[in-house]
Amino acid sequence: MLDKNGIAKRIAKEVKDGMFVNLGIGIPTLVANYIPEGINVELQSENGILGMGPFPFEGEEDADLINAGKQTVTLLPGASIFDSAMSFGMIRSQKVHLTILGAMEVSENGDIANWKIPGKMVKGMGGAMDLVASAKNIIVAMQQVNKAGQSKLLSKCDLPLTGVSCVKKIVTELGVYEILPEGGFKLLERAPGISIEQIKNATAGKLIIDGDIKEMVI
Repeated sequence: MLDKNGIAKRIAKEVKDGMFVNLGIGIPTLVANYIPEGINVELQSENGILGMGPFPFEGEEDADLINAGKQTVTLLPGASIFDSAMSFGMIRSQKVHLTILGAMEVSENGDIANWKIPGKMVKGMGGAMDLVASAKNIIVAMQQVNKAGQSKLLSKCDLPLTGVSCVKKIVTELGVYEILPEGGFKLLERAPGISIEQIKNATAGKLIIDGDIKEMVI
């Protein structure tokens, strides 16, 4: 079973040379630490950074350099800092090739719920709605089950939706899934040491298993 860093490390393999990539709050921010060597990408943060690097080492933090989750970050050579209006202009004009988001629920049709739990106070939606409405390719980084052991890969989302039919791929502590055009979570890879039976028990939506499923390489 993967921890959060393991999920981020696996998603980093989806990042291709020359991409502009937006990293959402939570697990996605960890992806910056695992970009493969020799791959040149521009990491964008919706609060106004293009060219983020990995997290700083302890003692080297600059409180003026933060990502959208208010975590201190580093800048790579050539990085740019700008206002949120320009940042969302980049997002809405589809200049971002890949968006990596966290989620509370994903449906078998690729719907995503990641901004609000009814009855709980939230400061606002942030950039989630713009990101899912404009992104060409969305990968979700999430835990597959909640603290009560209930699946978060569902036939239909119970929480308020952020976007409809927009998620392409999901990486969890148990495996990698592709959302098929006709609906359903197609299992692509198993996390190390995880059985097909464990994945079936942790998936409430339509699960598609085709042939022998290889174990993930991290």
